[in-house]
Amino acid sequence: MTAALLALVPILGLAQHGGMGGGGGGGGMTSGGSMSGPASGSGMSNGMSNEMGTRMAPSTGMSALRDARRLHAEALQQGHRDLLDFDPRGDLIVRNELVGIGATTQGLAVAQAAGFVIARQSELEGLDANVVVLMAPQGLSARKALKRLRELDPDAVYDFNHVYFKSGTDAAAAGVTASEPASPSVGDGQKTLARRVGLIDGGVEPGHAALRSLTLHTHGCNGTVVPSSHGTAIASRLVVGFSDATSTMISEDLYVAAPTITGMSLYVADVYCDAPTGGSTDAVVQALAWLMQQDVPVINVSLVGPPNVLLQRAIEIALARGHLIVAAVGNDGPSAPPLYPAAYPGVVAVTAVDRADKVLIEAGRGQFIAFAAPGADIDAASLPSGYSPVRGTSFAAPIVASRLALRLERPDRAAAERAVSELVTAAVDLGRPGRDSVYGNGCVGCATRDVAVEAARAR
Repeated sequence: MTAALLALVPILGLAQHGGMGGGGGGGGMTSGGSMSGPASGSGMSNGMSNEMGTRMAPSTGMSALRDARRLHAEALQQGHRDLLDFDPRGDLIVRNELVGIGATTQGLAVAQAAGFVIARQSELEGLDANVVVLMAPQGLSARKALKRLRELDPDAVYDFNHVYFKSGTDAAAAGVTASEPASPSVGDGQKTLARRVGLIDGGVEPGHAALRSLTLHTHGCNGTVVPSSHGTAIASRLVVGFSDATSTMISEDLYVAAPTITGMSLYVADVYCDAPTGGSTDAVVQALAWLMQQDVPVINVSLVGPPNVLLQRAIEIALARGHLIVAAVGNDGPSAPPLYPAAYPGVVAVTAVDRADKVLIEAGRGQFIAFAAPGADIDAASLPSGYSPVRGTSFAAPIVASRLALRLERPDRAAAERAVSELVTAAVDLGRPGRDSVYGNGCVGCATRDVAVEAARAR
């Protein structure tokens, strides 16, 4: 890591955690890193929906919180055994694929001579780097293939092609019916403020009423827009973050903020495209490169997964160039290993609180947490229209991302540091006085939420 990047870490109030994470080490899907099979007695039953779309009982233990994502991964792999596999630590990967950055023509020639096959490669202008996906030689395990490739081309960075999960779910998957309130309208006091924010997620429904104040730019899926419930929900939470204290009540506990700021542009990079291998490392890195090429200063990533050296390298480059990466900490519980990219140094990691400003029981913990934001007792846009309740750190991150985007016009290291410092000052301190491993530097959006709800109830 460069000295410049290291200098940014203390300003963001984060701690270095986990190193480069090569070979899927650390941060596995289970506390023990085992993917041996579904756990019995996971505690998933009637109750509140968690971010994996599973019904979770209020008494669910911490092991069950981790099991939810693990079971989801197992189900996905079992349905697509020809495409998906697990690395030695139990994290989901694209079968037989290894990804690299910085590979030279000579290095790739050596790898090909040893039996590796180039599946695809591209020069990513935003990263100024060559990213390549290689197929492992037949009969060679993923672990041995990665070890061999690193020996053949030591100057490049290689890792498994890990799969990253959406750290949130659509209400339909959780069995929640969407409401159809009157669409919030922009009031006479609207402001025009040209700002850009990026989203690495699933696709966004461009015609949803919640997003009409945004100008949408899309990337991925060969130019086709593939709307997803998760991406659309996250995009609508960005709108809430752009808003002032005006809101439309949906129920006593749920509201949609009415946009009071226009001229905002949302750059959506779809890394899923409804494909079984969606969310792969190379897709996420390509998305990041595109957003950097578009000079998008703030990028929201409500995805979680294991450490990956390729992803970390791309994030290091983005941070060094003055971009801010905002990521959800995940919902594997307070004792779970850290999830990535949130836990990388310099990333603005966001946890979630409920309407009482208490951290969610399923939210991750760690010294890398920068902020908290509302992530329960809230709603978000659903497909094909309307709004539905959501819960989880996934939906807290865009609140922080939008507030930072309002403060950062373009990628700039010094300006990014000031934007984060300003947000630290504005945050509502929760938990122990000062920064802590539960709430970070405090809650962003809690005060505005409270004002909005009280104003709406008074009408």
